[in-house]
Amino acid sequence: MTDKLTGAAGREYVANAIRQALRSGDLVPGQRLVELDLAEAYGTTRGAVREALQDLAAEDIVEIVPRRGARIRAVSVEEAVQITECRSALEQLCARKAAGGASDGQRAELRRIGADMRQAVADGAWDAYSALNQRLHELVIEASGQEVARRQLDRLNGPMVRFQFRLALRPGRPAQSLPQHLAIIDAVAGADPEAAARAVAAHLDDVIEQLRASATAPRL
Repeated sequence: MTDKLTGAAGREYVANAIRQALRSGDLVPGQRLVELDLAEAYGTTRGAVREALQDLAAEDIVEIVPRRGARIRAVSVEEAVQITECRSALEQLCARKAAGGASDGQRAELRRIGADMRQAVADGAWDAYSALNQRLHELVIEASGQEVARRQLDRLNGPMVRFQFRLALRPGRPAQSLPQHLAIIDAVAGADPEAAARAVAAHLDDVIEQLRASATAPRL
């Protein structure tokens, strides 16, 4: 009999698996999460699943309804817009600080990400582009050294996973967002704090516009 993951390792594994399933579309807003089913699917104990669901509820990804169990929390477009507005304020702060304080190694990695993003768009490699996009935002936050902002952004981004996935799949979206990401990279790598903040603001203003447009667009 195969040992099941338990404790902190099982808890973290289940939480990450649910985040990934939401990102990929295998789980959708409103879908019920049954402890026994999840434990069998992920090879963990029910206790690990229960603790993971509590963690995800604290992140506003899951809601736990008394006597009815857990389900993926639905996020309205208006809430997604408000979350992105908060993200913008925090990411502008991080971009300013990263532009002023990034190491040479971090600036070099930013430039590599930019080159790889160009290639991914040219190749139509949308999964690769999405991963690079995520790494870009993570690296700017890391380079800022702003741990309080990082924690708040982690919490804000949790409920946005599904929206980010749908937005990334929109035809032409990578080519549209590429110049925005390159502007962020150029400003941070070039040690221009104000230009970095402006580039982040412009990028997330466009994300907000796309979110609002998604309210009337057919669902993917």
